[in-house]
Amino acid sequence: MVNQATGQIICTAFGKGRVHDFRLFKLNRLPMLPQQLCLADRGYQGIAKLHSSSCTPTKKPRKAKLDNFERQHNRLLAQLRIVAEHVNRRLKIFRILAERYRNRRKRFGLRFNLIAAILNFELALTS
Repeated sequence: MVNQATGQIICTAFGKGRVHDFRLFKLNRLPMLPQQLCLADRGYQGIAKLHSSSCTPTKKPRKAKLDNFERQHNRLLAQLRIVAEHVNRRLKIFRILAERYRNRRKRFGLRFNLIAAILNFELALTS
């Protein structure tokens, strides 16, 4: 979970082995206020049932085109979501997400949180 205004990492969640992001979201029930806006990609289809103020892009129907309003909605959502994608990029620079993790699985969460803290500290210094 990322703060939209500052780009700081607020919360992290981990699963054992390969777990889809949305399943991890459902299992962990990350602390979110009902009025908090949740911006998600198409992988989180059905998040509206769990969190009322969530927003996912509109999928193009088969053999048809999206109308202009839906295209604008998808573009605006992508412009807002780019903050989270930039955070993913910064985490991949540390190679913890970019490659297979080959160390102890028990320490993955600790190391990931430490890297997130380093990135948040760098953001605080530049702001």
